Amino acid sequence: MYKKPSIKEWAVEDRPREKLLTNGTRSLSEAELIAILIGSGNSKESAVELSRRILLTVNNDLSLLSKKDASYLLKFNGIGEAKAVNIMAALELGRRRKENGASAKTIITNSSDAASYFRPLLEDLPHEEFWILLLNRSNTVIDKFMVSQGGITGTVIDVKLILKTALEKLACSMILCHNHPSGNIMASDADKKVTQKIKSAAEIMEITVLDHVIIAHDQYLSFTDEGLL
Repeated sequence: MYKKPSIKEWAVEDRPREKLLTNGTRSLSEAELIAILIGSGNSKESAVELSRRILLTVNNDLSLLSKKDASYLLKFNGIGEAKAVNIMAALELGRRRKENGASAKTIITNSSDAASYFRPLLEDLPHEEFWILLLNRSNTVIDKFMVSQGGITGTVIDVKLILKTALEKLACSMILCHNHPSGNIMASDADKKVTQKIKSAAEIMEITVLDHVIIAHDQYLSFTDEGLL
């Protein structure tokens, strides 16, 4: 019976590890990079073929793959707990790298800046999170903090906690932001109500709500740009 050759039996230039060392990381496909993480495939597939099959199930979208948990990866023959953890850890490192890049930007001048700041934090999450960005008088970021975390359908917002933190940090203004894991960019009635509730409460303390940004995958909606604030 014909036996499919393993990666070790491939030509040296076709092996992912050797290819990376010789030509650099940019020379590898996403499937080859994942193959390095998992090391081996199964009796019917090489690590590269198995990685390609995993990627096909998420339309070759690493953002979608990063939203999957270990139970999803464990469904693939040849992926055990250790390999699943390797993949999840690598994707999380990529997300944190983007997050660190966003943190370097400290002045927010428009909705695009706000979306760029929050996108690394929120765009790949499988659940909803609500964050506040605190700014001083020159629109320089003072701090950011998560108000709540919930399931796919929403979160619970504590307005008193938001104002308490803003006052402690001596913020002059704030930007609200949350994500829609569903990918739907439109603001719901609940989104509009909570925005108005926070805005009205903040005005009493002479703190301005500059915007509320909704992140949905690679898109965003700005309440200010859309005339909703």
